[in-house]
Formats: sequence, C-alpha cells, structure tokens
Amino acid sequence: MNAEPDLAILQTRVYRGPNLWSYEPAVHLVVDLGSLEDYPTNTIPGFVDGLLEALPGVGLHSCSRGHRGGFLERLKEGTWLGHVAEHTALQLQKEAGHEIRRGKTRGTGVRGQYNVIYGYVDEQVGLAAGALAVRLVNHLVRADPEFDFDNELERFLLRAQRTAFGPSTQAILDEAVSRDIPWLRLNEHSLVQLGQGVHQQRIRATMTSNTSALAVDIAGDKELTTRLLAAAGLPVPRSESVRTAEQAVKVANRIGYPVVCKPLDGNHGRGVMLNLQDADDVRAAFPTAQEESRRGWIVVESFVTGKDYRVLVIGGRMVALAERVPAHVVGDGVRTVLELVDETNADPRRGVGHEKVLTRIKVDDAAVELVREQGFAMTDVPPDGVQVKLTLTGNMSTGGISIDRTMEAHPDNVEIAEEAARVVGLDVAGIDFISPDIAEPVRETGGAICEVNAAPGFRMHTHPTFGDAQFVASPVLDSLFPAGRPSRIPIVAVTGTNGKTTTARMIAHVFKGMGRKVGMTSTDGIVIDERLVIRSDASGPKSARMVLQNPRVDFAVFEVARGGILREGLGYQRNDVAVVLNIAPDHLGMRGIDTLEQLAEVKQVIVEAVPRDGFAVLNADDPLVRGMRRRCSGEVVWFTMAEAGSEVAEMVEDHCRRGGRAVLLERSDLGEMIVIRHGRRAMQLAWTHLLPATFGGKAKMNVQNSLAAAGAAFAAGAQLHDIRQGLRTFTTSYYLSPGRLNQIDVGGTMVIVDYCHNAPGMRMLGDFVEQLAESAQQTSDLAKPQRVGVVATAGDRRDEDMRELGAVAAEHFDVLVVREDEALRGRPRGAVAALVADGAQARMAEGARCKQVEIVLDEIPAVHHAMARANPGDLVVLCVDKHGPVLAELESMSHQAQAGAHVGEAVGDPDAATS
Repeated sequence: MNAEPDLAILQTRVYRGPNLWSYEPAVHLVVDLGSLEDYPTNTIPGFVDGLLEALPGVGLHSCSRGHRGGFLERLKEGTWLGHVAEHTALQLQKEAGHEIRRGKTRGTGVRGQYNVIYGYVDEQVGLAAGALAVRLVNHLVRADPEFDFDNELERFLLRAQRTAFGPSTQAILDEAVSRDIPWLRLNEHSLVQLGQGVHQQRIRATMTSNTSALAVDIAGDKELTTRLLAAAGLPVPRSESVRTAEQAVKVANRIGYPVVCKPLDGNHGRGVMLNLQDADDVRAAFPTAQEESRRGWIVVESFVTGKDYRVLVIGGRMVALAERVPAHVVGDGVRTVLELVDETNADPRRGVGHEKVLTRIKVDDAAVELVREQGFAMTDVPPDGVQVKLTLTGNMSTGGISIDRTMEAHPDNVEIAEEAARVVGLDVAGIDFISPDIAEPVRETGGAICEVNAAPGFRMHTHPTFGDAQFVASPVLDSLFPAGRPSRIPIVAVTGTNGKTTTARMIAHVFKGMGRKVGMTSTDGIVIDERLVIRSDASGPKSARMVLQNPRVDFAVFEVARGGILREGLGYQRNDVAVVLNIAPDHLGMRGIDTLEQLAEVKQVIVEAVPRDGFAVLNADDPLVRGMRRRCSGEVVWFTMAEAGSEVAEMVEDHCRRGGRAVLLERSDLGEMIVIRHGRRAMQLAWTHLLPATFGGKAKMNVQNSLAAAGAAFAAGAQLHDIRQGLRTFTTSYYLSPGRLNQIDVGGTMVIVDYCHNAPGMRMLGDFVEQLAESAQQTSDLAKPQRVGVVATAGDRRDEDMRELGAVAAEHFDVLVVREDEALRGRPRGAVAALVADGAQARMAEGARCKQVEIVLDEIPAVHHAMARANPGDLVVLCVDKHGPVLAELESMSHQAQAGAHVGEAVGDPDAATS
C-alpha cells in the first residue's frame, strides 16, 4: 500500500444558526484526501482496529444504517476517510460529555475533496475535535512517532472542561431549551443572555437579573450576615472578625472552644478550618484561612457539631435540601489510604473541577495532615469499615458527596432557611445548616445557620450521589419568565437578490408607526428605533445577534444576505416571518455557488427557519422562489404582480380559496390597487400611484417591494390601517431610504441616486428610467431629455455578469459613465470598469440607445463628469457605492446652482440690483 497520511483541512467554517447544511449549529470542514482518495478503510491494514482501540465508542454509531453499530459495518465494507473524520469528531466531543449525533459528509465536486459537516455544543470544542480527528486519521494510516493520542486526548478534554459551562449554568440552559427560551453566551465564562431584546434576562452561574448586588455584598460579608440573621432571631453561631492570629486567639478564648476560622469573603469551603480545640490550633490554622481571604479579614466563630446541610432557596421558597459528606474513604483491611483514594477517583462520575457530577479527591498537604490526625499515614491500611476523612468541609468542589434530603426537612427548618434568604435579600440562596438531624428543629437540637451563599451551586441537587435528583433550574426560569411572559421578540427576515434593503425599511417603518421599538439590520448598518447606531454592511448573522442583545428592541427586521448564510448561517434559531423577493444571477461563482438553483438553496434557509406557526412571504412570479413553498413548515403568503387570468394568478386564487393569504394587484381604469386576500376576504390596501416610494406607480420594483412588505406586516400581526399608513408615509427620501431611489434637483437636472449593481436590478431601474423620462417629456416644453447613467459593480462578480450589466445599461442611457468601487475585491484597478464598458460597447454595436461610454474610475469625479454632461431637463442616474459622500456633493452642487441663479436674476433686473 502506497497511501500517504495526507488528509488535510482546506477550509473551516462555523455555522452558529440554521444554515445550508443543517437546521442546527455545525462545523464545516472542507477536506482533501490527497492520495487517500484511492484507499477506503477496508484497504488500509490495521486501520479499523486502530480506530476502535483509540475510540471504542465510534463503532457504536448508527450512521446511515439506522441501527447501533452501523458505522462499524461501513468501516469494514470500506468508507472514505472524510466520512471517518466526521464520526471521529463526533465521538471526540462525546468523550468530552457533549452528546452530538448530527453529521454528514458530501463530495464537493472536486475529486478527493469533501464537505465534512458535524454538530457541536461548544464552538471551540467542536473545532478542536475536527482538527484532532484529522490528525488521528493520518496517524492510523501511517504511524507518526511524535503523535501520542492518549496525551492529545487528555489535552483535548482539559480544553473542553475549561470552556464548558459549569453544571449549574448548564442545568438552567437545559431547562431554558426545554421551554423554547433562546439563549446567547455573552463571554467565555458563564454570563448568558436568556430571551431576546426587551424580554431578555441574564444569568451568571446561578446569579440572575433579579439578584441584588447589595444582597451579594451582604452574603459576601460573613460577619454582617451573621449579625443580620441574629437580629432576625435566627439561630447562628457566635462570631467575630479579626485580622491577626493573636486577635483570633482572644476571640476564641472569649466565645469558647472548639472554634472555626474561615475567610470573611471566602467561598467553596476554601480556607475553612474546623474544630480548632485550643489557642495553638487557632494560631496554626490562621495563615491557611488568611491566604483565601481577599481582604485579610478572618471570622472566628463557635464550632457547631452536627451534619452539614445545604438548603437551596429560590424565589423565597425552599426547593431542595442536600446533606454534604466530606471527601473520605472507607477501609477494607487490604488497601492503603492512597490506594483507596485512587479507587474512589476512578469512579467515572468523578472528574476535574466541575467537569462531571463529582470532583476527584485531591491529596494535598492538608489532606495528609488530616489523615495523620486520625492516626493513619497515606501508606497505612485502615481496618475494614473505618472511615478516613480527607477534608473537613463537605463541599462538592473538594471531593465531597451529597445525599438528597429534600423530603426529610422539618417545616421549622424550612421556614428558618426561607427567612434567612429574605433577610439577606437573595433571590437564589444557599443556606448552610449544621445540625444533628435536619428532620428535627434546629432550635431544639442545637443546630445553626453557619453561612448564606450567593450563587450557590446546583450540582449537589441536580446530581446527588445518593437520592433523587431535584429539578432546581425550573423555579429559576419561573422567576425570570413567569407564566405568560414571552422570551422571544418577533423576527422578520428578508432576502433576495434585489430589493432587500428597501423592503426591510418598509416593514420597519410600518411597525415603528405602530409604536414598536424596531431593530433593523441592512447593508447600511444597524438601526435601533430609527437611529443608525453602527454604519457598516450589517446584513450578516453577527449584526442580527447585536440587535437581539439590545434591551430596547421589541421587533426585529433583518436583511439576510447570501454571504452571511454561507459564512456563519443565520444569527438566530428561527424567524417568525421569512420574505424572499427574487432569485437573479448575482454573486454566482463564489463559495461554491455557481447556478441559480444553488443560490436559491442558500436563500431558502430563512424559509426553512420558519416555525409551524410562522409565515413565508414568497414571490409567486419567480419560479425559484415559488418552489421554496415545499421547504416551509409554516403558512405561505404569496405576493404577485401577475395579470388576472394568468397561470400564476390562478395558482394564487386557488391558494386563497383554500383559506390562504396573498397580496396582489387589481387593475382598473383608475390604476392598480394593492389587495390583501385572506381566504374569501379581499381587503383593499392602497392605490400604487398614491404610495410615495413608487413615484406614481412608475417604480415597479418598489411596487413589488410594497407588496412584499404588506404581506410580511400582515403576517406579523399588523392591522390593515397600520400597513396602509406605513406605506403611504414611507418615501425614498435620503432620511428614510438612503441610497435607494433618492431624488434631488440640481440646477434643473433631475438626479436619481440608487445602489443598483447587477443586471437584473438594472433592467428594473431602466424600466423606471423609461417611464420617468416619458413622464418628464410629457410635462415639459423642452426637447427630448438626455439620459446620463453612472454604473459600477463589485469586483468579485463573474466577468460575464459585469459585461451583462454594461449591456443592459446601454439599452437605457444615452451617455454611460463607468466607475469602480473603492474596494476592488481582488481585481486590478480598471479591470472591472473595462469589462462593464466592453459589455456596453458590444450592445451599442447592436444598435442600443447608448451613444457614448466613458470610464472615470473614482466615484466623486465620475459624479462630476456625469453632471457636466447633463443639461437642465436631463435625467441623471447615479448607481453609487458610498451614498453619503455622493449626496453631500450633490447638495453642494444644488446650492451652488441656486446661488448662481439668484445672482443671474439680480444682474438682469435693475430694480433687484438697487434693492
């Protein structure tokens, strides 16, 4: 066999939401098998056995066979190593405690290259799993002496443990998912947002948005806590705070031995020194306690004997109670203390830190000393049945175990714990009791509250070593999201080749008029409540997440671009309304998208993200958009500009007869009426020529956008009069729709500023120009106006698309000025403009309207050149990249023209000259 271990990762992408490959978050690796393309698994000696030895669990995967062990059958029959890398990455994540079973491997169309897609729980762990999987596969093909899989696996698991949520946070998130509450991790630790926009709440471990900062400060000051509890008549030990060992001895002498020394501001039982019998014990224990104190203060309190209990109080009510047993081993008369510890730590439930439900027992100097005090060395063999403690505190983080006692608590003790939480002011509190028996009243048995904890851990309650698990995350979510309170805000997603930004703005304008605080993303930036807060191309998933994090937003409208879907997927789990406007040739030849059908598959991701109670607003006039109805789980709302009696109109009519919804045009001698249909009901919305954005019905692209916006608003719950008012007040002014059909008069020359950058958009813009010019000529005594156009496109488009843009533009303009965007996107300067000009000149040779094509590469000089070619009464259309500077330049030119006209009037009028 001549196979070389040259499996390599060519590209890596992380999808954080629904995407082209999966409804859930996924890692996408593009891998190249190299020479291994000729060697399936059954032809590589020892490969299958080596893989099963390294990761036995991978042989249990069902794969496409649908039954346990199906993947092992595939391995023995022969499968390709990209497929093996997928299953290896999934198994590695399972080793880290992440139960993920979603994955697929598909060819890219290039021999030996494959798309490997698999799910993940934690993004960093998922990426590391893919990288380690590829290394392991190469190692199994030909052994790498520098690759130690066991060592690499341990490093991988430690990394997973560092980035994973703790058990308390994970318990709350699991409960949130079960309630369909979305969540978003806000940092690399445990700060998490639950819910969206105005409905959001936050947690950090078990602290919540309802947790008082003052209460946390009080709980962190153990002396103050004890004083407040004592003032409320609750049983607490006598205590006092000190800063030196000698002060501690004096306090201990005063309150009586035995005593406890612990940090004033400590946690997790660190630095707590128990059962100190005399002054020498206090002096010896003081430095250990002080090391764990951030402020240097130590609490000396009377030692209360009994068992260690933790009472969990949430929202003022006890929800769980556990007995905490310090880390220990029980002798068997055969093995040493150290061997017993090793056996205990071998329990698969024990891990490092909070990795698993139990923590491994740590043998440190304090543990050795405690064992010695019990009469044993670590190498001694304890008698059968003798318990040897390795810590004095029962904290789970030091290796202790827990026993659920929730149903055994005496009502008086429950009342005391609940009152303690109220006194401190915590919504989630861990009350530590020392009592001989929690089933008996502590006031009678001599027990006491020794501590009140903010952000108590849930692990001892959700995963007790013995007893029933308590679902303590449920009351946390009940307090954050009471019955009837929503966690999500409505999301409308808009995609398509052309018209996305204008349609999104129309929808946002409708709901702003209804009093909603709308968050919107578009190619111009992020808008919160009609205020532009970030200026950039914000049509991707990151911008969507920023809107959902804003605490003011109660309605979201997202422009969703092809690039963001391919790069990261959607920035959210689902959208209530999906709007697909059209599918036209643009962005082809990029990221593996070469055909319109493939482009449609990318755009339909937002349709697949519609839930069963949601809506997809689809363009019935576009065959590719029409086909998306099969991928929608919710209800379809059609919009169409088709003539009555056409095949499309009949399809829409049949849809409405069956109770469906649609937005269409009814034509008459008076004009075109937008009508919303819902079943047999027909509701007239507005005449298209009365909507400012349509320029008297001439801008057919905005007529179509208005239909889509009306359908989306109706689906999202807007009333008819609100939709009508919104569309009637939406204009293409620079303030409401910057860079989209903005009209300005410059010295008698009508100038239109638009973002058109592809051939399909240019056809619609050209039709608008034809109608606008015809209308201008009918109302003017001037000769037939000249049309001057400035056009450009992005450098990452195909050569044929650039030529097509120039050809279409040549059909509608007399003079064509070709410029280039500031960002050339990999092309040399002048190359894009040359291709566009070539297309225009070729169409000119066929008899197109255009008579002259000129190249002016920079945008502002191109604008000046076009304006210099125009006369009063002419029409200039500027297809811009940076609309802000262009509009500012036009305003300046307009002011100069007006000033010049005033001067001319003054010179020509003697009376004016002397006034």
